[in-house]
Amino acid sequence: MKILQITHKPPFPAIDGGCIAMYNITWGLIRGGHEVKVLSMSTPKHKEYPDRIPEDYRTKTRFECVYVNTRFNFFKAIRDICLCRSYHVRRFVSRAFAQRLRDILAAETFDIIQLESIFTAPYIDLIRQHSHAKIVLRAHNIEHRIWGRFLIHRVKGMKKWALTVMARQLKKFELEVFKQIDAYLSISETDDQYFRACFPFLPGEVIPVGLDIQNYVPDENNIPSENLSLFYIGSMQWFPNLEGVDWFLKMVLPLLRERYPSVVFSIAGRGIPSHWQQIPNVKVEGEVADAQEYMRARDLMLVPLLSGSGIRVKILEGMALSKAIITTPVGAEGLHVEDGKNILIANTPREFAQLIEKCIQMPEICKMLGENAREYVLLRHDNREISKKLIAFYKGLL
Repeated sequence: MKILQITHKPPFPAIDGGCIAMYNITWGLIRGGHEVKVLSMSTPKHKEYPDRIPEDYRTKTRFECVYVNTRFNFFKAIRDICLCRSYHVRRFVSRAFAQRLRDILAAETFDIIQLESIFTAPYIDLIRQHSHAKIVLRAHNIEHRIWGRFLIHRVKGMKKWALTVMARQLKKFELEVFKQIDAYLSISETDDQYFRACFPFLPGEVIPVGLDIQNYVPDENNIPSENLSLFYIGSMQWFPNLEGVDWFLKMVLPLLRERYPSVVFSIAGRGIPSHWQQIPNVKVEGEVADAQEYMRARDLMLVPLLSGSGIRVKILEGMALSKAIITTPVGAEGLHVEDGKNILIANTPREFAQLIEKCIQMPEICKMLGENAREYVLLRHDNREISKKLIAFYKGLL
């Protein structure tokens, strides 16, 4: 098969869950003997770094990147609200990107065109005009659900009204897209159930995020002790991460400090608010050079999440490295994890603090959770097996 993969941000460097999901599935298809060309957008938030893209990836995917200015524009946002259009999506509309896509479709024939996220969906009409390929949307999240959860927790006043309207328009666009495609791929069964309920006759398949497990080597010598190191890693440029960690710092950490005044919580990632450095017991690491090394050197991974959709890839990476993880029900959503066996799930700030305290008092729990977590990833998120499932789906579609 010949596949054109269109992405809303560069898949490499694989610095967040979306990048990892796109990058790994590309390699899975290539290793399966299929030809993949990648056309990507470079944006102010997710820039292309040519010197950081491996030569073999660039060569085998014939990688191309076109700059798209997605910066927030107040006047365009108001215009789109008035015109009942989704500003979230229209930020990704670009004449330059459309022209490059048109040129590619004029020069080559593809069997499958794989759209990564609904933010690439504005180009469906153009694709239909210039290609007979099957169009498949890979839905990384249910985007309007993320905004709906965010609005419940954080926004008030006129801002809430405006964002509510925008979320409603995003939902309308998202559902309309499913009427224009030939098939869809969902990241989790939770998302798939929603799509199947809305579009029961549209071909779809659950293709979870896959990891190349052999690249994740746990530190066998890192045995948790009484001085348990607590950590978080993730980009604060994705607002559910920012919201979740902010909630932890305000609602959970003070409870923990009452019992353990010397406890330290380390935070790594891009876009960390500067004022967090002033919070007692918090160590801000910023963006780290090697995420795996950062996780390997620490004990207990905390993933407080109040909104979001799809699958948290950083949780999968932590599990692959045999890390004990405490998260919320939203953080565990989309995963077939078992509370108390391969992960710990807290519903309230006090439960979160109590689970951390339990791990501090009985560090052997962390070892047990970590071992079971890696077994879970080996069983359900091996990129080789997931890629085989996708290839079989595509062959059936054709």
